[in-house]
Amino acid sequence: MAERRRAAAVQVSEPAAPTKAETTGAFPADEPAERLVDYYADMVLIRRFELSADQMYKRAKIGGYCHLNLGEEATVVGLMDALAPTDYLFTNYRDHGYALMRGLEPGRVMAELFGKSAGVSKGRGGSMHMFDAGARLMGGYGIVGGQIPPATGAALALTYRGKPGPDAEVVMCQMGDGTTNIGAFHESLNLAAVWHLPIVYVIVNNRLGMGTTVEAAAGEPDLYKRGCSYRIPGERVDGTDVVAVREGARRALDRARLQREPALLEVMSYRLRGHSVVDPARYSSAADVETAQAADPVPAMRRRLLAAGLLNDAKARHIEADADAKVAAAVAFADASPDPAPGRLFDYIYATPVANTSHSLPGDPAVVIP
Repeated sequence: MAERRRAAAVQVSEPAAPTKAETTGAFPADEPAERLVDYYADMVLIRRFELSADQMYKRAKIGGYCHLNLGEEATVVGLMDALAPTDYLFTNYRDHGYALMRGLEPGRVMAELFGKSAGVSKGRGGSMHMFDAGARLMGGYGIVGGQIPPATGAALALTYRGKPGPDAEVVMCQMGDGTTNIGAFHESLNLAAVWHLPIVYVIVNNRLGMGTTVEAAAGEPDLYKRGCSYRIPGERVDGTDVVAVREGARRALDRARLQREPALLEVMSYRLRGHSVVDPARYSSAADVETAQAADPVPAMRRRLLAAGLLNDAKARHIEADADAKVAAAVAFADASPDPAPGRLFDYIYATPVANTSHSLPGDPAVVIP
């Protein structure tokens, strides 16, 4: 065991710059064409959904905070395709695309954004708190880093439920780059290493923690190296390439699944908008915006598929129209869904009944006299 732990300390993969072939046309020769086209359809669905969410927020259909996956579509699709249905997913508050790719109906996701009772979390969570036990989507956390300790605890629980193997359940814990600077990140990684937990920590590095660059906030800006002090191997992959993301995630998940050891994956991505829908992103220079737009994974995937002869314009337009129709139907479903009833306000607070819990609403008498 000690020898394996020492070997893990040097398993940090140096990132390679994507080649022109990787970013403009060529796909792995053994990659099924249908799967690649499906990836494009999934990416388009996320893009159209998030653009609609942005519009709905500005129309006051959505309240509270709202953070979008715009620019991270390849990252989301690649990670979720690598994850097995039996695996558990914990995310931060930028979670809409992950909910969609875990199989949740777009209408239910949009209804949750609208705060409706037909939503994923029955309208109680909103944008930042998507949850579905059946899909093993465990949130949706509004607190920065709030998902990391529970995800690590879930991985510990899995060590009591089965042995390592190709069908073993594992945990994926997604976070942003800024999260790597909080204490819970380091405490959790240390415990995961000590207890040999089946968990993959995924850092989606869009290069900005809200409005602060990674280089300005992190003493070690190569975030995939941050597991080294806990002997957790790290790897960095190109987040604009869905296949590269999927393969990197598979390698990390295999380590958790087969060896019952944690892994760290840094996915380099871009954010095409501000931190949230109300952030004008004035901290980004014109050059920064141009760089992010040039790396936009959705049109890039379209170009690559066309160049490879795997897609034609007519099929691409059909995919895009289908995504528009699904999103329009999702908005209509959310609009037509009922608001949560005030009398159900206290449902789901506790998993089991708790004695003497007050269910009084504003305006109710403090004491009812018969």
